[in-house]
Amino acid sequence: MNTTRHEEFREYMADRGPALLRAATQLTSDRAEAEDLVQAALAKTYLAWDRINDRAAVDGYVRRAMVNTQISWWRRRKLEIYPTDELPERPVDDHTRRSELHDVLTRALRRLPERQRLAVMLRYYEDMSETEIAKILGVSVGTVKSTVSRAMTRLRNDDTFG
Repeated sequence: MNTTRHEEFREYMADRGPALLRAATQLTSDRAEAEDLVQAALAKTYLAWDRINDRAAVDGYVRRAMVNTQISWWRRRKLEIYPTDELPERPVDDHTRRSELHDVLTRALRRLPERQRLAVMLRYYEDMSETEIAKILGVSVGTVKSTVSRAMTRLRNDDTFG
C-alpha cells in the first residue's frame, strides 16, 4: 500500500471511527467487545483497501466486515455453550456425613452410664464449667473431672468410631 492510500485509510479511521464504534456497540451490546469488533473489521478493510475503488462504499464494506466477524464470533461461542431443556442440579450441601456422625455419637453416648453421659453432655454440649456441673449433680469438682475423663476414654475406645 502506498503512502497516499495509507494516509487515506488513516483519515477514514479518524473520521468514521466513532460512528463505526456506535454501530459495533449495537451489534455486540458491550463496549469492549465493540472496540474489538471495530478493530477486526478495520484490519480486514486495511488489507482490502487497494481493492476498494469506490470510497463512498467503504462504510458498507466495513459494516459488512463487522457483521460477518460478529456472526463468526457468535458461532464460535455458540459451540462452547450447550443449551438443554433441563437445568443442571445445583450443588447442595451434603449433610449425610454430619447426620451419620451425629447418629453414631448419639448411640455411643447412650452406651455410657447415666452419670457419665450427663457429665459429658453438660460439659461439652452445654459448655458448663466443672464447678457448675458439680453443683447441678451435687458432687465434688474432682468427681466431675474423673467422671468426664472416664466417659471420654470410653468414647475414644468405642469401636463405633473406628
